[in-house]
Amino acid sequence: MGAITIGNNPDRERFEVLDAGKVVGKAWYKAYDADGTAERIFYHTVINEGHAGQGLAGRLAKVALDETVAAGLRIVPVCPFIKSYVSKHPEYEASTVAVTPAHLQFLDKALAARA
Repeated sequence: MGAITIGNNPDRERFEVLDAGKVVGKAWYKAYDADGTAERIFYHTVINEGHAGQGLAGRLAKVALDETVAAGLRIVPVCPFIKSYVSKHPEYEASTVAVTPAHLQFLDKALAARA
């Protein structure tokens, strides 16, 4: 394993784990406007098989959620990993909103349009 960095790639709407510049993990999101409140819907997180079991998913979640909160956005945890991470880290509770049918409908449409 080389030098691990984690950062936001807004052009691809995802946070990325890079190992010596190669993407080895991702946490995808979609921006959502909830009646004037900016939210970020996290819908899928993955770490490549060769990098699994090294704690990278947790590090990725922390960076993604910290940057989301710092940007003044609310967290919408659709992704099971992000949902579990938030439930274990109460510091994100005030910035997390429950997933609603409107979030899921928006996400379905956005992902269908991308395909």
